[in-house]
Amino acid sequence: MPHGDVLLLGHGTVENLDDLPPFLANIRRGRPAPPELVQELERRYAVIGGSPLLRISRELAAALERAVGARVHLAMRFWHPFAKDVLCALGPSAGRTLRVVPLAPYSGPVYAAEMRSLAEAARAEGLEPPALACAPSWGTEPLLLDAFASQLRATLAFLPEMRREAAQVFFTAHSLPMAVIRQGDPYAEEVHAAAEAVALRVHLKNPWRVVYQSQGATADPWLGPAVRESLQEIAALGSKDVIFCPIGFLSDHIEILYDLDVAARGEAERAGVAFHRTESLNASPALVSAIAAVAARL
Repeated sequence: MPHGDVLLLGHGTVENLDDLPPFLANIRRGRPAPPELVQELERRYAVIGGSPLLRISRELAAALERAVGARVHLAMRFWHPFAKDVLCALGPSAGRTLRVVPLAPYSGPVYAAEMRSLAEAARAEGLEPPALACAPSWGTEPLLLDAFASQLRATLAFLPEMRREAAQVFFTAHSLPMAVIRQGDPYAEEVHAAAEAVALRVHLKNPWRVVYQSQGATADPWLGPAVRESLQEIAALGSKDVIFCPIGFLSDHIEILYDLDVAARGEAERAGVAFHRTESLNASPALVSAIAAVAARL
């Protein structure tokens, strides 16, 4: 692998609920979140016992460091450890080039643009950030697709044989505002391509579709189809089982542990459909191998 440290760049989360208001303000580009939104998210975090995202991300970084034989750093966009702070602390010590891999595999250009902007801002302040090599979107990385396919096979095998091939499969990813999609973001096409590739790897005979989850708390249109409507549709068709395969996410966090395991499970039960979900990749050797392959190309 070429010389240079690796930086894993994630979205971020809080470990203390008191930090939710400033965290949400960061996501909202400085606009305070309405009190009712803060209260609802506090409730969700409490239901799942807090988000394990930062802990899992640290475990992933440590495992990747052992695998690639280079230093691996962790940074987040909207909470500690902030990407700008990590970037400035590293400086030239990161080696010839700091290889940045986003932990959002379909959002490479967004994360790359943000990192380059932070580097420019640091230089304007007289600091010396490292040179950057930012990974493009990597949702169709073969090793990542293999990992998702393995998890889907395991979940299918869990179902009784007579119900296995009739189960609906929902490949899910985080929704985006339609305004972003209309500006030409290829996110939806990339998610669908990944879902199709996983289905092919599994030789999936089941009916499947791409479904978008975790729509934002705004009145603006968001990318769909959404989970609730999709569950109602398959229930009307007589489906008895649904398998959620969240290919838009790498690890457990609130969008998995609450939005799927609590909210979607409840919607499925109300529709008369049994809920199943593939295991998240988290800090597994399969995900480490996929990220190592992405970093090796930078």
